[in-house]
Amino acid sequence: MANLTAKERRELPDRAFAYIDSEGNRRLPINDEGHVRAALARFGQVRFEDDHAKEEARKRLLLAARKYGIVPIGFMTRQMQPVGGRKPKLPVGTVTLLFTDIEASTSLLELLGDRYITLLGTVRSLMRDAVSAEGGAEVDARADEFFAVFPQAPAAVSAAVAIQRGIAKKKWPGGIRLAVRAGIHSGKPKLTEGSYVGLPVHTANRVCSAAHGGQILVSDHTVAEMGDREGVKLRELGAFKLRGIARGHTLYQVRADGLREEFPPLRDGAVPASAALGASSRGDRLPR
Repeated sequence: MANLTAKERRELPDRAFAYIDSEGNRRLPINDEGHVRAALARFGQVRFEDDHAKEEARKRLLLAARKYGIVPIGFMTRQMQPVGGRKPKLPVGTVTLLFTDIEASTSLLELLGDRYITLLGTVRSLMRDAVSAEGGAEVDARADEFFAVFPQAPAAVSAAVAIQRGIAKKKWPGGIRLAVRAGIHSGKPKLTEGSYVGLPVHTANRVCSAAHGGQILVSDHTVAEMGDREGVKLRELGAFKLRGIARGHTLYQVRADGLREEFPPLRDGAVPASAALGASSRGDRLPR
């Protein structure tokens, strides 16, 4: 992206800028693909006169992104970050991790355009309410993924069920079918700089990736921590090797009122342990 000279900037029409303040100062040029990408990155650094001006600038920027075929999921994620308030204290020791992921999010973004940011905000709000109601805490939210933690396993499962029920009950723009996959795993990740690191985090993420939209998968480690699970039934799906995880895990599907019952076989990130063992003994390469 070439920097605009003062002469080039003067010659651009007003429509080539995402934001023009009340004094006529023009900010965030969107005259070509390079400047649109730069405007997406710099949007959060601009001081707008009021919320209405900011919203109008955001709409113009998203329309420009659509024109150049840019899918601005990262930009939308930054716009959805909660403002104000302190981040809750995250639990340590044995915890239960919940990951969710919006199915076919890129296709939805292409279909809905700037309406996707409203949809994403609604989904995030629903998830935060469900997590908070069960005593959990949000760890991170980026693009179409959401990551939460719970001191107790049953609370994580209850929150996931509430999320799926909430998603299923809402009417979404354009009559679309919105589906969210969820994965739950328990372990002892290391808490550092306001987030978690370690194998349990990767495992929970892989459990989520193996699910289909509308499905909640739970690992054997979480089942061992659950104890009382009133109102929730678990269907054992079998032992699987998860992509990038050496240890195999038995996975279970959560069954509860208001949740879908039938799904295709788990996604490519989960290989039945028997198939993985057979491929290993033959020297075949396992899916990565």
